[in-house]
Amino acid sequence: MAKGKEIRITIILECIECARKNVDKKSKGISRYITQKNRHNTPNRLELRKFCSYCLKYTIHKEIQK
Repeated sequence: MAKGKEIRITIILECIECARKNVDKKSKGISRYITQKNRHNTPNRLELRKFCSYCLKYTIHKEIQK
């Protein structure tokens, strides 16, 4: 294992539909989830279908920068 680089990192997943709606100020907020991923197994940005409490349906949540 390389020094200074953690294999498992904490990431934030954000709803892409709420992010688009928030520009128009129609929604009350943006759905976000905090989780971890293995940097070696998934080097690309993670996308998962999660439940959005603002859209009230399952939507795609994409990884964002911290």
